Amino acid sequence: MSFFEKPILNSPYTVPKRHWELDTGGHPTDKTIESRRRSDLISAMPQSKSRKESQQGALELSAEGLAGQSFEYNVTEFVNEIRREVQVWRALPNPAQWRVTPTTQRLLQHWRAIQADPTQRIRPFFCQLEAVETAIWLAEVAPKDKRRGGRYRARLLAANAEANPDLFRIAMKLATGAGKTTVMAMLIAWQTLNAVRSPNSKAFGTGFLIVTPGITIRDRLRVLLPNDADSYYRTRSLVPSDLLQEMQRAKIVLTNYHAFKLRERTQLAKGTREALTGHGDSVTTFETEGQMVQRVMPDLMGSGPITVINDEAHHCYRERQENADAGKLTGDARKEAEENREAARLWISGIEAAKRKLKVRTVYDLSATPFFLSGSGWVEGTLFPWVVSDFSLMDAIECGIVKLPRVPVADNVPGQPEPLYRNLWKAIGKKMPKKTRGARPDPDKLPLELKTAIDALYGHYEQTYKLWEAEKVGIPPVFIIVCNNTTNSELLRDYVAGWERENEDGLIETVKAKCELFSNFSSDDDRLPRPRTVLIDSATLEAGGDVDKTFRDAHAEEIEAFRREQAERGQGAEQLTDADILREVMNTVGRKGKLGEQVRCVVSVSMLTEGWDANNVTHILGLRAFGTQLICEQVIGRALRRLSYDLDDQPDPVTGEHLFRTEYADIMGIDGLNFSDGPRVSPPQPPRDVISVRAVSPERDHLEITFPRVQGYVADLPPDRLDADFSGLEPYVLTPEKVGAAEVTMQGIVGEGVLLTLDYLNAQRRSTIATHIAKHMIFEKLRDANERPKMHLFPAAKRLANQWLAEGHLVCKGGTMEAQLLYRQLADEVCDLILGALIDKPRGDSVLRAVLDPYTPTGSTMDVSFTTSKATRYPPRPDRSHVNWIITDSQWEAELAAVIEGNFRVLSYTKNHNLGFEVPYLKEGEPHMYRPDFLLRLDTPEPTTLVVEVKGFRDHDAMLKAETMRHKWVPGVNRLGRFGRWGFAELRDPFIFGPELDSAIDVLLGKVPA
Repeated sequence: MSFFEKPILNSPYTVPKRHWELDTGGHPTDKTIESRRRSDLISAMPQSKSRKESQQGALELSAEGLAGQSFEYNVTEFVNEIRREVQVWRALPNPAQWRVTPTTQRLLQHWRAIQADPTQRIRPFFCQLEAVETAIWLAEVAPKDKRRGGRYRARLLAANAEANPDLFRIAMKLATGAGKTTVMAMLIAWQTLNAVRSPNSKAFGTGFLIVTPGITIRDRLRVLLPNDADSYYRTRSLVPSDLLQEMQRAKIVLTNYHAFKLRERTQLAKGTREALTGHGDSVTTFETEGQMVQRVMPDLMGSGPITVINDEAHHCYRERQENADAGKLTGDARKEAEENREAARLWISGIEAAKRKLKVRTVYDLSATPFFLSGSGWVEGTLFPWVVSDFSLMDAIECGIVKLPRVPVADNVPGQPEPLYRNLWKAIGKKMPKKTRGARPDPDKLPLELKTAIDALYGHYEQTYKLWEAEKVGIPPVFIIVCNNTTNSELLRDYVAGWERENEDGLIETVKAKCELFSNFSSDDDRLPRPRTVLIDSATLEAGGDVDKTFRDAHAEEIEAFRREQAERGQGAEQLTDADILREVMNTVGRKGKLGEQVRCVVSVSMLTEGWDANNVTHILGLRAFGTQLICEQVIGRALRRLSYDLDDQPDPVTGEHLFRTEYADIMGIDGLNFSDGPRVSPPQPPRDVISVRAVSPERDHLEITFPRVQGYVADLPPDRLDADFSGLEPYVLTPEKVGAAEVTMQGIVGEGVLLTLDYLNAQRRSTIATHIAKHMIFEKLRDANERPKMHLFPAAKRLANQWLAEGHLVCKGGTMEAQLLYRQLADEVCDLILGALIDKPRGDSVLRAVLDPYTPTGSTMDVSFTTSKATRYPPRPDRSHVNWIITDSQWEAELAAVIEGNFRVLSYTKNHNLGFEVPYLKEGEPHMYRPDFLLRLDTPEPTTLVVEVKGFRDHDAMLKAETMRHKWVPGVNRLGRFGRWGFAELRDPFIFGPELDSAIDVLLGKVPA
């Protein structure tokens, strides 16, 4: 059965199923791996051969090195070895075990938090986070483990020494549509914020050179600039709001590799040059290497070692001198190989020049196809041996983060080994009209097979177009035709969109378009001012070209908007060239209000420019030879970007998860990949309304709510005693859901069954349990400034443990036992509860004091700024909220918002959504962050804030959060005295929200006893 003959069931935010099957031995999660020892976890994973043999094969190069035609090492094995190491590292529950810098820890926690947040409009995919985690692990974790981690770096150094002797490159393979730009942004944020926070570190820097294969991609990557209007750091929440200002320290140069070509500084006529040269050396009029570096990357001069990021990095390599395939290639293939060589030579030479002049720390290569190309001297299609992370096109399709491609699998042509339209060029290539001197080929003479193929695919496009129009999607679907040369592309453009020709009488007549929706002419044979079909030549797109005057005039408003946008970005916008307009058309296909909004058909030469990110492509017709899987993936990738990244409202019937809706791309004429899937209903989805949530400033600044950013808690203990007040504590409940099954029935095939219980734990004396809890408290929680346990407090700690047990604060259900508090995780939670109840004297105040973030101790509603398509939202009264929208997670929250607005004692309120208000707490001994629902600022002389949580179902974790708020966070913040008075309330019954809120406010204001 084909790999794709199974349904796509996986969530894009978790490990794809292929990763589970290959690497984790059937453990389908990246979150719930038990914290067992590294060696135990790795040994439990499937190995195709012995671990020693596998590692040796993956990490050691052959004696011939990379120059050999066969490899004794395996890049896939190497990637899987690293993946297993990163997986074990990722599963470590305690951030203190990660062995990364505090800044890296903060970023990892932030990325994982927004990845798990279903309210985040665009969340990082698992593959994006995996790629960045791999880079972080290699840079920060592996060097600290010389025995294990050192071997991976040695393997990469060996691979680079053979292929890139002057550079250290790390490649990450990410399928088209998997979000390489997001990965770049995360790498830049990781490097920049670490460099700013640790300016003396040699491992990080703020200088970045981003190299692309063309102007189109370079323009699209402007979202990597921190000051860009659409910066990913802000719009996709990749950097915490309090760190955004520090991102401005990044120095980023975006360039296409063509800029590395040495320019002629002095123009000399041929005769003048010969006269100056005489009989000596030739006159040098080209700029030097240093001058080129100064021209291309002036902002990076003097910034120390830089980091290079190559987009579409398969174009960058140092070719071998012994060109293995030079004698085998002919015609177009030989020409293509030579173009590949020249581009690669110029690209890598530019980076090597930057290394000599500026120093380069690391080169990160990102590509969907990091393979050696034809003309490289290496075996074509060989994966770069410095690849460390692999997320293939197959993985992307199975995960559902790209469209599902459909190809011909059967037809009614008898006697054919495969469907005709699977490899169309093979059947019609020699039948295509040829260009003759003085005459252009006639589009009407296209082969019959090709015309039929166009009709078949266009008929389905028409149905799709009408469905999108009925659903008011707002933009049309796009049909792409990929040709091998300019002659054929003009033929196809004219055939589908109509053309003009001179008749026998010398008059110009219009030939009707064969595809009405693609026609560039009206029913009266007048050329449309806004063409529906455009012809794109990749070389023209990057080097410039002519644009029809009628097109320019018809798009005057869009062009003016483009000029203003260029001016805001600091680029010259006085005179837009035709090439600028052409690139803008392509860059904005499918984007409302832009030049390319209503383009329906794109006819391209060779293939569309890499990095083209139109997401409304639904059909592709290939009309050229597709000899390698690399070319197939590149062309198919043009259609696979999803139109919508919103999760389906209905859960998947098999998994119960909310997954992406299925989207299709129908493809003809591209062989090399075999896709098939069961039938799925895929109605067109209208776009969701996207809103901007922000603080309304300065009009509502008087409603601003500020809050402390708490990192932890410290106890100012009396020198010789411990007292606690347990009267306000909730019961600590042990259930099978918390600790596992406490009653198990065992049954064999024959014989008598037996019921296993925990009754034998009743033999454990309470005094022993209290002693264990007290010991844990002294050795893990109560240490002095020199980290020594305060042994003199042991009697008091045991007294408190006995008191807590005797007062009945422990409730055991479902066969659980009191003796299970001997488990470390449970003892840690109990100790944390007891510490929260400590007071300075009988019936006194809490001894806990909150510890604030040293960099940003205060947060504010002023910092709220994000976009969302979440439909559950509530418009607050302008006189009650600093923020323009309340994003709700349930109907209960919307009802509470209305209740809050009706309470006269509430001055202002806000929902804690992308606000940055977090409460640290411990769960099973590991640190976690809790985000309460609402903050209410009360109308009182003294600043007073009530934190409100709306809770329906209440589990053990909810109890720990509430206890932390009541007995640690609130008293710890109030003890600081800098943020006014704070209180906390849990509202559990929507029918009495009003009275419960009034009661909570009364308690906070001291009108009734707490």
